[in-house]
Amino acid sequence: MSINEMESKARELRQLQALIDEAQAEAEAIKDSLKAAMGDSEAVQAGEYKITWKPVKSSRIDAQALKKALPDIAEQFTRTTITRRFVVA
Repeated sequence: MSINEMESKARELRQLQALIDEAQAEAEAIKDSLKAAMGDSEAVQAGEYKITWKPVKSSRIDAQALKKALPDIAEQFTRTTITRRFVVA
């Protein structure tokens, strides 16, 4: 692929990403309006749609606190991974 083709593809990618970002922002705004309309209700039947907004409990390890309190243990269970980050700037 030539540099000109790469530039064209990068431009197309940025335009598509802008459309995706715009659509995601619009979707979030719709979700927020539905949540506001639901108030404290956990479930609402809206025609053919059942809309739920329920609390979810989750537990996670606080890695920073573990490193501070037990650095040797934290180091034993820490693994390093390498990934490649793709960016078009």
